[in-house]
Amino acid sequence: MTAAPSPLDALSAGTLIDALAEIAEAAAAVIRPYWRNAVVADAKADDSPVTRADRDAEALILERLTAPWPDVPAVAEEASEAHGRPERAPELFWLVDPLDGTRGFVRGDEHFTVNIALIHGRRPVAGVVTAPALDVTWAGGPGGAVRRRAGGAWESIRVRPRPAVALALMSRGVKPEDAAKLAELHGCVEWRGEDSSLKFCRIAEGDCDVYPRTGPTSEWDTAAGQAVLEAAGGRVLGPEGAPLAYGKPGFMNGAFTAYGA
Repeated sequence: MTAAPSPLDALSAGTLIDALAEIAEAAAAVIRPYWRNAVVADAKADDSPVTRADRDAEALILERLTAPWPDVPAVAEEASEAHGRPERAPELFWLVDPLDGTRGFVRGDEHFTVNIALIHGRRPVAGVVTAPALDVTWAGGPGGAVRRRAGGAWESIRVRPRPAVALALMSRGVKPEDAAKLAELHGCVEWRGEDSSLKFCRIAEGDCDVYPRTGPTSEWDTAAGQAVLEAAGGRVLGPEGAPLAYGKPGFMNGAFTAYGA
């Protein structure tokens, strides 16, 4: 009997990143017509918003992942919120956030993303992040971290050496006084707010230095960005100093900090 295809084989062959990037960019094309077009958001059980763009993009991603790798399960945001989060995590699975930063997307902001990550042994071993409004994709895996504009070639990216005046990134929902204290706690005299998983990518490409997160997030919010950042030489650590792991109860993260150099 022929063994079922595995994305780990594609990862080893160096073809997985391109395949995932094409899927994420196709999802971005689904999302783009809804942006700044009076999109209507519904409220989920946790009061977070969801739109038709989220649902349509997730449907495309799951279909495109299932076709080549039918035996690899996916934990995806909208399906999990609608039908319940899985009770246990397998050894190998996908984490999918079809539209991270929905609140900003509904407002017409640019900083929302499509996220696909492969988790193996509780670690994000490959991930892609696409920003539909910016037309940029970031990706990370064993070969390092890369970035490309739509239709362009991949270019390598790397975290920068920590500068004398380090810059922190914060979620835009953080109060300015709290953001300033967090930035100072991490040795930064400056900070700026930004939505979605773009924060991981900004650090990975050497634009910023640290992203502290004190509130909870779902694992699909962070996995792809963590894969990109770690491939670029950065780290994402929990409160005890261990790398952020996946397949936790409820697929939820506690506090963490993303670092560049």
